[in-house]
Amino acid sequence: MTTTPAATARGQAGSPALATMLEATSVAVVGASPRKGSFGREMLLELERGGYEGEIFPINPRYPTIDGRLCHPSLEALGRTVDVVLLGVPNALLESQMVAAASAGVRGAVIFASCFEEVSPNAPPLTERIAAIARSAGMAICGGNCMGFLNVERGLRACGFPMPQLAPGGVTFITHSGSAFAALAHNDRDLRFNLVVSAGQELVTTSADYLRYALELDTTRVVAMFLETVRDPTNFEETLAIAAGKEIPVIVLKVGRQERAKRLVEAHSGALAGSDAAYEALFDAYGVLRVATLDELTDTAELLAAGRNARPGGLASIHDSGGERALLVDAAADAGVEFATLSESTIGRLERVLEQGLSATNPLDAWGTGNDAEEIFRECMDALLDDPSTAGLAFCVDMTTESEGVASYVETALEVYRSIDKPMAMLGNLASAIDRADSSKLRDAGVPVLEGTATGLAAFRHLFAYRDFLARSRPPATAVDVTLSRRWRDRLTVGTPLSPTESLTLLSDYGISVAVSYEAATAEEVVAAAERIGWPVALKTASPAVAHKSDVGGIALDISGKDALLSVYRDLDARLGPQVLVGAMAPRGVELALGIVRDEQFGPIVMVGAGGVLIEILKEARFILPPVERSRAREIVEALRVGALLHGVRGAPAADIEAVADAVVALSRLADDLGSVLDALDVNPLIAGPDGCLAVDALVVPRTHPVAL
Repeated sequence: MTTTPAATARGQAGSPALATMLEATSVAVVGASPRKGSFGREMLLELERGGYEGEIFPINPRYPTIDGRLCHPSLEALGRTVDVVLLGVPNALLESQMVAAASAGVRGAVIFASCFEEVSPNAPPLTERIAAIARSAGMAICGGNCMGFLNVERGLRACGFPMPQLAPGGVTFITHSGSAFAALAHNDRDLRFNLVVSAGQELVTTSADYLRYALELDTTRVVAMFLETVRDPTNFEETLAIAAGKEIPVIVLKVGRQERAKRLVEAHSGALAGSDAAYEALFDAYGVLRVATLDELTDTAELLAAGRNARPGGLASIHDSGGERALLVDAAADAGVEFATLSESTIGRLERVLEQGLSATNPLDAWGTGNDAEEIFRECMDALLDDPSTAGLAFCVDMTTESEGVASYVETALEVYRSIDKPMAMLGNLASAIDRADSSKLRDAGVPVLEGTATGLAAFRHLFAYRDFLARSRPPATAVDVTLSRRWRDRLTVGTPLSPTESLTLLSDYGISVAVSYEAATAEEVVAAAERIGWPVALKTASPAVAHKSDVGGIALDISGKDALLSVYRDLDARLGPQVLVGAMAPRGVELALGIVRDEQFGPIVMVGAGGVLIEILKEARFILPPVERSRAREIVEALRVGALLHGVRGAPAADIEAVADAVVALSRLADDLGSVLDALDVNPLIAGPDGCLAVDALVVPRTHPVAL
């Protein structure tokens, strides 16, 4: 085993007990066994296979020795403390062994068993009792129901399952899935890790704790995570902020998107949020790269672990097949990957090198007759990489076993890669066709090998997205008038709903332009309000029982004249009650929706989406953690499908997108300031036109149990 400078995190990563466990110099194996094929045997063998140089103490009262090592009957009989104990025992023995470990001063425990116990009315669950023992003793726990961890740099394999030999590298993998732990450890692409953790039930130690530890290791280049949930959201968010500050990419495969149901269905923002909005907002805020599959995760991890940051611009690619080039073009459109636009100078360089009949374009098919192919590919790649619009290069060939007379793509790639500092990767369209000897040669030299058209392109998309994240301006500190904040906080905690005009006033006080409107509850008040505003007017029900006015025919627009107004009012009064809102007609424009919804884990999040009737048809929304920086707000608005309408279509004037961005920023400031006393807030519609944007209607849902400040 080679101890590298990376193992310098002891006591620096927030939890000294965790560092001691992951860097253990002594291990007790409870349940150790000489019996072939047993779990107790595998725990010992894994320590030996990893080349672990620390002390190993088998614990089992049945055996005096195991493999020449003295076997102790119990942890108490060991007579000394150890850094970590591997508990290879059934559920029924876990609690007693945890008590023994805590009494012996052990700093960490790995619990493989499920921790299941029949429910008893007279005792807390076994999981809670184990966690209480660990917390009182200051212990870290990996698990329960986990597969352990592999500290590759230290040769420490705290695992009871056969693992392959792994070469150390810059990837940390933290997973809630034991199968994913095994799959990545057994990957045949030679993805190189410094640490692999199966976190299990996280009885005490969470994924955020492991992430924080990994960020302190000198060798960590990228962290990949397989998450089912986040059990300590505050710690997790703080740790993501540390990762962003250190510019260490975090890749997350988040599963269970439909697991949590939103209860705030009375607000459109709550209904649209579904179960995944908070994670979307959280990941966007901290530059987390979200992937959909393990293949995408591994391709992305390999590309980013190479440590080459993307330049401005798009992707350049070079191929030996016109058909597979077309395949890549189609897949890139689906993946949202843009290609670099080559300069005239670059096109000229390519034309001088390519054989007749080949077009100097990007993506580039450089294969002609095969004559001088190696030189042609090398010079074309140099030209593509020298172009200032090229952010990175994909060398797209199948990497099948090479035969005599075929150009050596591997040698060409190695030569080019050594001469540049831009990101570059080999991209094979069919993983099962990649020659492993060739891919190993490339990877040994640091060249990423991406194993699939879609996943390889996704990896480049994530590389470019992380570049863009690092270039973002950080949101300024929220500055809100203290008196204004206190007044609205007091109002929202009274316990009664806000009236329609109060809701609009709240928006106005926080900087969002609102339509002039008045509440009325009699025919005389309705007419007086309309005459004060000026014709035409809008009339809407203000019944507290109606959340969505259009759904019940509770809105009438462009009403001109007293008689028409009274006719509409009498209809609304008969169907929905006398309380109405008389408002000025807003100018025509694009209808958007803004909102705030409170997530149980991560607090208030801001929603931006299509408004009016389109909110139900398109069901399109983006979610952001407040506060929101202005340029980011504009990017998000323009990325919406409805955002295309803001530029003007079919003769309609372009809307003031800057005003929309300002409204998003203002709402995020409101969310940041009053989120603890809000359950939800809807602004629908927000009408965006050439002269600005205007909030026409609003719904505010105060929080039933506000968070104490």
